[in-house]
Amino acid sequence: MAKQSDIELISEIRTTITRLVKKLRKHTVTGMALSLTERSVLGLLNEEKEMLPNELATREKITNQSMSQILNHLDELGYILRRISKEDKRKSLITLSAKGTAAINQLRNEKDTWLYEAVINSCTAEEISILKKALAPLKKLVDFEDD
Repeated sequence: MAKQSDIELISEIRTTITRLVKKLRKHTVTGMALSLTERSVLGLLNEEKEMLPNELATREKITNQSMSQILNHLDELGYILRRISKEDKRKSLITLSAKGTAAINQLRNEKDTWLYEAVINSCTAEEISILKKALAPLKKLVDFEDD
């Protein structure tokens, strides 16, 4: 059974990370027209280069129908390209367009710029060192899969 102090620590970590993510979103003008899932899909496509809609839905843990709506919106914005699979003509492959790549780069730049300014202007050198050390356990949390 978890100790009360452990539960309080976990709650504080969750709350702090959630607030930081909200602040980062607030300081990205480029992404204001995009939902969190739409931003995440752009990031996945940037990493994977090309994916099927059902692969994107699985990775985002949403239905194929919801992914279809997201892809339609990203297509309307000119952020993605669709091409028919050579192996299976019934399937379309999704990639980032040049405009989508530019948008994801701009989003990241806006977030990085804001976070850099926040860290430099609010943290001591010792605190920056602590942040560097905290990256490894935070990455483990991000990669943790319980299903």
